[in-house]
Amino acid sequence: MASRKKPQSTSTSRTGGRAAARNTDSASARGVPKGTGDRIAERAADVDATAEAMPFNANKRFEYGYDNAHAPLEGEGVEAPSDDVGASTLSEMNESDKLGTRAAAGEPVAVGPLDPVRTDATARRMTTNQGVPVSDNQHSLKAGLRGPALLKDFILREKITHFDHERIPERVVHARGSGAHGFFECYAPLTNLTRAAPFQAKGKVTPVFVRFSTVQGERGSKDTARDVRGFAVKFYTDEGNWDLVGNNMPVFFIQDAMKFPDLVHAVKPEPHHQMPQAASAHDTFWDFVSLMPESTHMLMWLMSDRAIPRSFRMMQGFGVHTFRFVNAQGESRLVKFHWTPKLGTHALAWEEAVKIAGPDPDFHRRDLWEAIEAGEYPEWELGLQVFTEEDADRFSFDVLDSTKIIPEELVPVQPVGRMVLNRNPDNFFAETEQVAFCTAHVVPGIDFTNDPLLAGRIHSYVDTQITRLGGPNFHEIPINAPVCPVHNNQRDGAHRQAVHRGRVAYEPNSLGGGCPFQAGAAGFVSFPEPVAQDELRGHPEKFAEHYNQATLFYDSQSPEEQAHIAGAFRFELSKVTVPAVRARMLAGLANVSADLAAQVADGLGMEVPEPMPRAIARVPKPEVRTSEALSMLARPGDPGVRTRRFAILVADGVDGATVEAVQGALLDAGAVPRLMGVRIGVCATAEGGELDADASLENEPGVLFDGIIVPGGDGNMAALRQDARVLDYLKEQYRHCKALLVFGDGDAMLEAAGIDATLPDGSADPGIVFGDDARRAIASYIAVAGRRHWARETDPPRV
Repeated sequence: MASRKKPQSTSTSRTGGRAAARNTDSASARGVPKGTGDRIAERAADVDATAEAMPFNANKRFEYGYDNAHAPLEGEGVEAPSDDVGASTLSEMNESDKLGTRAAAGEPVAVGPLDPVRTDATARRMTTNQGVPVSDNQHSLKAGLRGPALLKDFILREKITHFDHERIPERVVHARGSGAHGFFECYAPLTNLTRAAPFQAKGKVTPVFVRFSTVQGERGSKDTARDVRGFAVKFYTDEGNWDLVGNNMPVFFIQDAMKFPDLVHAVKPEPHHQMPQAASAHDTFWDFVSLMPESTHMLMWLMSDRAIPRSFRMMQGFGVHTFRFVNAQGESRLVKFHWTPKLGTHALAWEEAVKIAGPDPDFHRRDLWEAIEAGEYPEWELGLQVFTEEDADRFSFDVLDSTKIIPEELVPVQPVGRMVLNRNPDNFFAETEQVAFCTAHVVPGIDFTNDPLLAGRIHSYVDTQITRLGGPNFHEIPINAPVCPVHNNQRDGAHRQAVHRGRVAYEPNSLGGGCPFQAGAAGFVSFPEPVAQDELRGHPEKFAEHYNQATLFYDSQSPEEQAHIAGAFRFELSKVTVPAVRARMLAGLANVSADLAAQVADGLGMEVPEPMPRAIARVPKPEVRTSEALSMLARPGDPGVRTRRFAILVADGVDGATVEAVQGALLDAGAVPRLMGVRIGVCATAEGGELDADASLENEPGVLFDGIIVPGGDGNMAALRQDARVLDYLKEQYRHCKALLVFGDGDAMLEAAGIDATLPDGSADPGIVFGDDARRAIASYIAVAGRRHWARETDPPRV
């Protein structure tokens, strides 16, 4: 076997090792060196050393023959250099009341809420599910070496039977998701507003589990589809679980839960041929929404860049509905919930999202995992819009209508706490897939309003979890279990875990001393909202205004964002095969903006029809015409390049000092730089040293990066100029409005790619930085690389 060259212990290789270890989809040819002092890099080196200690299956030759079949050998095992080798996630040491501690080696530790169900097989022999040691995990039991398999092979039957039932039904919507553990910290007590447990004291910490998801696609679909994103937060409070089940958009398509099955049937793949997957660009969706004008406001959000976020960590979250706060005195206020990411609200370009789906359909899932694993814990601030019933009555819209927002100019958003996600799941299925959210899961101090869409969700979520998770006891699955005690008289059912003492399972009782007894005023008390109305089906007249807030959203966008909305409508409607549906949709857009309707119609080769008749005779005057808060550009977040990914192009002859300076500066700024070669492996620097590329032009397309750096070096330039993929990389980076850093004669490569360093108006492009003085150029680049430079965008594109 060929010997493996050990990585050189140089500052360059240590820096490169730190960078390379922060990725889950590729690695350098020589691995990560020891001694970096960086935990994630040290783990990568230890994993490599552990794997290297088992160069082949030493027991394989003993799997054959009569004698070996009668005397199976114990399996091979290697002691790892560190505990981190066997860890699912390096974030496992972040503890909370729900999480407990990390899994102990061998048997589970029976302390802490999740610890009893965590297990680690390190240095332990294999057993059946009943704990019986397994002597041979390679062969079925047969009558002779060439004889038939025997029915009495209970080990085979258990293994195959469990495998046959490993999958559970996926969610009807929100099937594809990613999750993480964390905590919510309250800024100040809100006892004047609510008795809800998370808001009772300054600094109070509540464990949370968050699941992000797409809506339309199946579990195996792509992350970067144009879609609504689910943003569901489970608070493990000391008074039970509270699920704030929302989206990354504050409104929805429909006003009443009665229409939810119709909406989902329309947006899902068409039933006759099951296409398209994870896409709304097809006839049935647009047929439905063009006949449901209340969907127009949501369509503005869906066709905006909000529908293709750069990262789960860079998108807002909303509770969507109006909820109710109730304090200890029984006083009520209405409330809407807003999550705002610390990193700002950022999106992908549409072409970029399409191209990412091929090489990395797990783009968002990978991004969340890698950030938490590297200690870059995503953070959001929770804000509240709090108002009274009297305030709501004065609005021109109805706060019970989920197709409407309350503009922040009418009710400002008040920050009340922060949420930090600081631990990846140990097991995707046990936690992220089995977590069960439900809008009906509220705690004392939080109550519902009469929103007709919310009413249906309260029923639907419980019902679907019973189907998905095999029965009514899904609350006993560890990820769903609360951190406070559970006592009631519910018994039995599929997969019951609790073993109850005694013979009493009813109330009232005396044989059990009356226990468990009801909590009275200390428990959940529904707000006594008076109701004296006729029973009927319908909506208030305020629900009938469908376009004012769609216009508000469109008019609040920057010119670049408006252009993206028009382009999205053109793309989606161009996929519709029935001209009458296109025309109907254009008629609806004419009520939103004549300019928008004209742009979309022009792209479809159609005339703008007469505006669609409105459902309301007298259109109310909107309180707000534009709202800065609705534009993503108003939410840049913390400046800089923290957690952004950058590719540094390298080849033989590259200026190694420049590469090291750039890589080190980006790492120090919290970014993730990667050395990208023509292929993975070693290249020689101009100074006679070596660099180890951990990514290549063929396995990491440029769309996966937030920026690209072209170092100097004659040899480097010659090799890169000969590879047409490099020019494609540069063109895509430019067209997607990302920042470029170019050293030496790299400007010749820009010229070859047709890239102009000036904007369409003739001014200098601030997103293209040329490096004469390396230190100054790097600082300038970091200052501009954390945002898009939309001013260079043209339609059609220049490059």
